[in-house]
Amino acid sequence: MSLDTAIFAGGCFWCMTKPFDTYPGIEKVESGYTGGHVANPTYEQVCSGTTGHTEAVKITFDPTKVSYKDLVEIYWHQTDPTDASGQFQDRGDNYRPVIFVKDEEQRRIAEESKKALQESGQFGNDKIVTTIEDAQPFYLAEDYHQDFYKKNPQRFALEEAGGRQQFVEKHWKK
Repeated sequence: MSLDTAIFAGGCFWCMTKPFDTYPGIEKVESGYTGGHVANPTYEQVCSGTTGHTEAVKITFDPTKVSYKDLVEIYWHQTDPTDASGQFQDRGDNYRPVIFVKDEEQRRIAEESKKALQESGQFGNDKIVTTIEDAQPFYLAEDYHQDFYKKNPQRFALEEAGGRQQFVEKHWKK
């Protein structure tokens, strides 16, 4: 079996883990930091806004069970692609929405999907501002951030209640 990877940023990585973790074909979802200029940053450093990193999830998946295109679709359904300044209650560059691509195939799929989303009118006249950027080194977050929704369900519920769930229900539930 040959596994592949995908990296997505869409606000707090705690909230980005669960939707992917429960999907068939996903082998592993890891919380971490990417896109910055400091090697092996800590959570405190990233939160300071001085490292240039974005909180993200790295997904290891079996492409025979779930495609990269499917993952991009799941991603859209977890974020507000019209908000470049963060996601929901999480504000700042370290929470910005980004699809980090590792090659031209992922870039093509992500660009086509973004264009289709914009043309769909799903968000009215609002522009889809999620960026598509080259993948950078991915640094794992501290252990206590991994599988946060499983380890801390009550705190996770408070984080999830910060507007993400309501947004998803409004824009994606039929």
